[in-house]
Amino acid sequence: MTPLLPAPKSLEGPSKKKSRKHQRFMERRALLEQKGLLSPHRQAPVVGPEACSTLTEAGGTTALCCRKVPKPKQVISPSLSPSASPDSIARHHSVLLSQGNGSSKGVRTSSLVLRPGKYVAIDCEMVGTGPQGRQSELARCSVVNYDGDVIYDKYVQPELPIVDYRTRWSGITKRHMKSAIPFKAAQAEILKILKDKIVVGHAIHNDFQALKYFHPKDRTRDTSRIPVLNQRAGLPIRASVSLKSLARHLLHKNIQVGCKGHSSVEDAQTAMELYRLVEVQWETELARTLPPRPPSPITDPSTDSNQYMDDRYWPTDLMASSL
Repeated sequence: MTPLLPAPKSLEGPSKKKSRKHQRFMERRALLEQKGLLSPHRQAPVVGPEACSTLTEAGGTTALCCRKVPKPKQVISPSLSPSASPDSIARHHSVLLSQGNGSSKGVRTSSLVLRPGKYVAIDCEMVGTGPQGRQSELARCSVVNYDGDVIYDKYVQPELPIVDYRTRWSGITKRHMKSAIPFKAAQAEILKILKDKIVVGHAIHNDFQALKYFHPKDRTRDTSRIPVLNQRAGLPIRASVSLKSLARHLLHKNIQVGCKGHSSVEDAQTAMELYRLVEVQWETELARTLPPRPPSPITDPSTDSNQYMDDRYWPTDLMASSL
């Protein structure tokens, strides 16, 4: 005859009894819920290292059985909060990429899966306006995505009359202005694309100046200001190297050739290719130079609403009615 298992002891021993302070806390919470001043408290699911289940033995008795619950795999860096912004994720890009194999294919996959559409590259062509054509104004803007596909390419009518088309460098001619759109319209369309994006470009401050726009520094990747590119090309680290030179040394292709001027589409695509070439190392360096992150609202004691359940925050009459 199989002996019956002894009935389990009560889980509530002396050590498990709630303290008086906790009882007051629960009574006040119940009072607030009754008055409609606090939403009902929901029991949180078991997420600890152990979870208990009830087993029924052959004799009809029950017993508790605890087992280990495997922790879910982390998809994002543990140093980021669940509500991390796109630029914060970009800052910790090196941590995310370290979960892969480190190859260029792995880099591209990680970026696209975690932040689809968050990378764009831009290039603008300018013409001369004002006295003697010395003032630069936007005449064409091209934007490409992470894969180099064109998502924007339009000619733009400057706000002032054009004095110098600068065709040798800009590739802009008078006939292009027949299909140009007003600057204000183009500016609105372009800034809508750039919003919340990681923007790549070469000497990109010139493009932002032509757009009369300032993009957040931590979301800007200027290929003319990254020493690792110069180092890989065998050029002086602190030198300001042209996009054409970097493309020839690192991508083994010739751009900006001939007398018809530059192509803003080609230049934007080249800048994105250069960025992807050193993406892992670049983002790693950026992550090392980040300022300390502010404390999370979840763990910051100053924002914990439970502190207001303490005695000193309760009126005497309300305390008397709740006890």
